[in-house]
Amino acid sequence: MAKDGGYRIIPRDVRDSLGEGITWSARRNAIFWIDILKPTLWSMDVGTGAIRSWPMPETIGWVIERKGRDDFIVGLKRGFAILRLDPFEITTIGNPEPDYPKNRLNDAKVDRWGRIWAGTLGEAGGSLYRLDPDLRWSRQDTGYKTCNGPTFSLDGRTMYHNDSGRRICYALDLHPDGTLHNKRIFTQFTEEMGAPDGMTTDAQGGIWIAHWGGGRISRFLPDGRFDRAIALPAGRITDMTFAGRKLDRMFVTSASGEPDAKPDSGSLFEVQAGVRGRAPHLFAG
Repeated sequence: MAKDGGYRIIPRDVRDSLGEGITWSARRNAIFWIDILKPTLWSMDVGTGAIRSWPMPETIGWVIERKGRDDFIVGLKRGFAILRLDPFEITTIGNPEPDYPKNRLNDAKVDRWGRIWAGTLGEAGGSLYRLDPDLRWSRQDTGYKTCNGPTFSLDGRTMYHNDSGRRICYALDLHPDGTLHNKRIFTQFTEEMGAPDGMTTDAQGGIWIAHWGGGRISRFLPDGRFDRAIALPAGRITDMTFAGRKLDRMFVTSASGEPDAKPDSGSLFEVQAGVRGRAPHLFAG
């Protein structure tokens, strides 16, 4: 485990072009993450450190576990899909933006009611979609440049969602029926901070945000006040998750390639955040 307040790089032989979409699987005792550009699905057993990988037939943005099932929901170039690993099989659910062939799904999380919230990005801009347990989707917000996130408050009644292109993290009221209200700015990044990317919430309600182009992760209090930051040796930090049986281990993904010439860019980091996290919700469908 990383020393308090520090980090370590694991595994040393993995370098992602665009690491993203990381999540914790308690039943597998493993973290899963993806390389969007290669594209690849990775897993690592957090007990043994054993690594597995599955080459994907197209761009993949995220992977989410299903409640009571052994397969996953994933965000592919073709849209929402069901992924089974053994044997490897992909079943398409549907594309929420068939009229925008250069758009793709990017970043997703599950709310306390078991619904997936996923954003899109591309030449047509981005929108925020909700995938319900019956596998039907609906557009819930639009007008983004680049959707990233989301994450949720401890009670699940607030959603935090990023427009990376505008360097803004929004807060939105999330009602039990799945509707969003009262969209407002939670925090605004400066150019020096980079752009807000992936997010997670810790057990105390702190909101952690990855800095794309800022080389760090930051924790914000529920009222939007900055709490602290942890610097990492990569410029483009993309996402994070808490993992381990005690949810006291944080893993952070990053991207490599120009203009980020730092030698550790694209690495998977284990960061000692000094706080425990929460287990991710599972998709109810």
